[in-house]
Amino acid sequence: MNTLDQATPNMPLKVASIASGVLSAKLAEMGLIPGQHIMILYRAPLGDPIAIEVGDYVLSLRNNEARLISVVQE
Repeated sequence: MNTLDQATPNMPLKVASIASGVLSAKLAEMGLIPGQHIMILYRAPLGDPIAIEVGDYVLSLRNNEARLISVVQE
């Protein structure tokens, strides 16, 4: 299992878990819950932030936020 900040773009992923902490509730409100299908669309030129597809919208996350999300490849 890897974290979202280590995943490569255009690879179908599924959220496995979210680390407990200050941002966990905020990430859940944004739709990042275990079982949710996501995909990294692209990374900024310097690698931070990343844009991910969650459901029918695009969400931008910084790498320190993406590091809290464990994902598995589908």
